[in-house]
Amino acid sequence: MVILTNDTIHHIQQHSKRINNLEDVNDLILKGSNAKYVLLGEATHGTLEFYTMRAEISKNLITNHGFSYIAVEGDWPSCFEVNQYIKGHSTYSSAREVLTQFHRWPTWMWANEEVIPLIEWMKEFNQERNEEEKVGFYGIDVYSLWESMETVVTYLENIQSPDLEKAIKAITCFHPYNKRPEQYGMSAAFLGESCREEVLQLLEAIGTKRKEYIENDKEASLNLEINGLVAKNAESYYKAMITDDIQSWNIRDTHMVEVLEIISNFYGSNAKGIVWEHNTHIGDARATSMKREGLVNVGQLTREKYGEEKIYSIGFGTYTGTVIAAERWGESYQKMPIPVAREDSWEEQLHRSGAFNKYVLFTEENRALFSMTIGHRAIGVIYEPEFEHIGNYVPSNISERYDGFIYIDETTAVKPIQMKE
Repeated sequence: MVILTNDTIHHIQQHSKRINNLEDVNDLILKGSNAKYVLLGEATHGTLEFYTMRAEISKNLITNHGFSYIAVEGDWPSCFEVNQYIKGHSTYSSAREVLTQFHRWPTWMWANEEVIPLIEWMKEFNQERNEEEKVGFYGIDVYSLWESMETVVTYLENIQSPDLEKAIKAITCFHPYNKRPEQYGMSAAFLGESCREEVLQLLEAIGTKRKEYIENDKEASLNLEINGLVAKNAESYYKAMITDDIQSWNIRDTHMVEVLEIISNFYGSNAKGIVWEHNTHIGDARATSMKREGLVNVGQLTREKYGEEKIYSIGFGTYTGTVIAAERWGESYQKMPIPVAREDSWEEQLHRSGAFNKYVLFTEENRALFSMTIGHRAIGVIYEPEFEHIGNYVPSNISERYDGFIYIDETTAVKPIQMKE
């Protein structure tokens, strides 16, 4: 990384705009309004302001610019329940109730108080619209192997499909692993005991009957198609996870882009979507140290697939505050402090340019001013604040990684929904 000078602070001051309310980011929203995908990032999975700001931007894009859906870094089956709720096809009585069925750790990513108003707003927005005009909410992640397989079996059983036998055969193959992906991954990677053939046979059978399922129920057909795809790609992901972190990461982000394309086609070739994911997914990997490691991500793959003019990527960051995270995978969440940003990091430079909320748009005229490589903070669901200065900064060319950046000087932890035992 380079040694920064006061020029960086001057450039931020010259090209940033202060944020006091949502109207202050109208320029940013307008810049992204013609994109096929607006990618909204986050520096953590547990920061209140990132959720509320993304929600307000998303509502504006939906209301004023014709965006058709929000796709998030979440499991397809759980998010599809939310989708059904906002479209009026659910037995759940409230957004709070539907969000409590997010059971996979880390539950706080979507089962939190800040998501509730957005879900209720989407439901109300849809009430006066025809079915084909209703906006959707979908999860594009790859983790839900068992849940997706179970959904496929249930659907095929309900319509008395001749493909039910293939689905039962596929899910039965996974039964010995007790819904523990690491057990399946170990077995597939080292013992050659794979269920891939069964999953591929099922996916092929579903594909050949696509038109039949569409005539039966278009949205149910989408649900079936994506759950089948999740089963295929999750099988590959969990197998690779044991032996190759790079391959498993790339399988996951490639899957996300594949799901986005299917959702877009569902809404029509000109449909526009909003994506909520961590900065590490939506910011172009080629502008970071991820490139040297052979990692790709959604930001890179969508720019390559659709063209840079069709993608508008907004990063988010903070100088200090609090966050919801856990010390180890699977453990209970905690409210943790976020230390002040490391000296000469992107976040520290934003703070020194003025300790208030702001955003920067990167344009042809100013990109070169922000083209230095600089440390950029990333906090995951596992976090150790006392060690963050060592391992939580990704060397990044900020103006190549994003099209714009929203900075919240001091943030607060998201409020998880209290689950019933």
